[in-house]
Amino acid sequence: MSNTHADTVLYVRDTMLEQQAPPSSTVGPVGWAKDNLFSGWLNTALTVLSSLFIAYLLYRLIPWFVSPTWDGSSLSNCREILDGHEGACWGVIRDRWQQLLFGFYPPELYWRPILTLVLLLVALAPVLYTDYVTPKLLYFSAAFPFLMPWLLWGGTVWMPLMAAAGFAIGFAVFTLVSRLLNAGISISVAAAVAVLWWVLLAAPVANGIASVLPLALEPVASRDFGGFMLSITIGVTAIGCSLPIGIVLALGRRSDLPLVKILCVGFIEFIRGVPLITLLFVASVLLNIFLPPGTNFDIILRVMIMVTLFASAYMAEVIRGGLAALPKGQYEAADALGLDYWKAQRLIIMPQALKISIPGIVSTFIGVFKDTTLVSIIGLIDPLGLANGIRADTAWNGIYWELFIFIGAVFFIFCFSMSRYSMYLERKLQTGHR
Repeated sequence: MSNTHADTVLYVRDTMLEQQAPPSSTVGPVGWAKDNLFSGWLNTALTVLSSLFIAYLLYRLIPWFVSPTWDGSSLSNCREILDGHEGACWGVIRDRWQQLLFGFYPPELYWRPILTLVLLLVALAPVLYTDYVTPKLLYFSAAFPFLMPWLLWGGTVWMPLMAAAGFAIGFAVFTLVSRLLNAGISISVAAAVAVLWWVLLAAPVANGIASVLPLALEPVASRDFGGFMLSITIGVTAIGCSLPIGIVLALGRRSDLPLVKILCVGFIEFIRGVPLITLLFVASVLLNIFLPPGTNFDIILRVMIMVTLFASAYMAEVIRGGLAALPKGQYEAADALGLDYWKAQRLIIMPQALKISIPGIVSTFIGVFKDTTLVSIIGLIDPLGLANGIRADTAWNGIYWELFIFIGAVFFIFCFSMSRYSMYLERKLQTGHR
């Protein structure tokens, strides 16, 4: 009887159970905290102690940060407002924020650096976000490097136009010569013609046109530049120019031509072996010794050149690491396709090397931007130099943390933005192994 009963009982379910949500203690914030913060007695103890420490810091810092001193007119006035309590004197930021941003730039001309910053973002958009911005804006991106100095320094519009004409002349010469000679010689000839134009003819032609058709903005001297405007100007120029120069140096260091390789290796090792502050002193003091008498070489332009060369040496090593990381098969594939050296670099080798080097490239950019604060040592008024000048004022003598927190916060915004863009670009290009 029992065997018959066993044969008639079904032990295999013929209907599926309805899907149920996982226990609330294993998913969401609660599940994450249970797995990461309270997974054992040691983690639980560390979590509790850390929470108590953070709570203590917030208990001490929040009242200091939210102090009602934005309308303070001096440090003594802030102390009267606080009435014996601890708190920040934010009145110095309200009183001097324009100076920290623009230095001694004429207040009636603030619209020019503001417009330059807006146009910079417009020029960067088609370069950084190719999927969302029309490629036609790349024409404006190419024109912005000539528009920026004219807006900031003023003067005749014909000088930046003649500088741009040098690139157009060089490109025309390259197009003509490349039909007869190889790419390397064509580039050299085009570069030589462009340099001769800039050195010998650009200024006289610009002055001649300006005498007939004067189109100019009010000039602003370099000594009036300062604050974050100065740091951004130097940083953007160094970042924008160091990448292409670094690519050329990296390729030159790996070249089979002995002279090219020796020159690139010597430049890179010399720049990397010398502190940036030494190069800045050279730009500030010694460079004029080697120039013809009466030559007026702008101090900010000298600093831009030195910071760019410094960044280019480090950029070259970052890109060389990306080139070395490529499998040998990529070079062999380029040869199998019948591509010459420059086409292989442009279409196969360099895109992959730059993709591999993204973290190092962005780290170099961030370091260059932060290093712009060193210009205060040679007399340029960066944000830290302005902070020292503000603290020398009797009204704000004794202010420290408020100025440095504001300066640090602005630097953090720029550097964090570059870091986040690097992560976005890595995800977009799928850099790394999954």
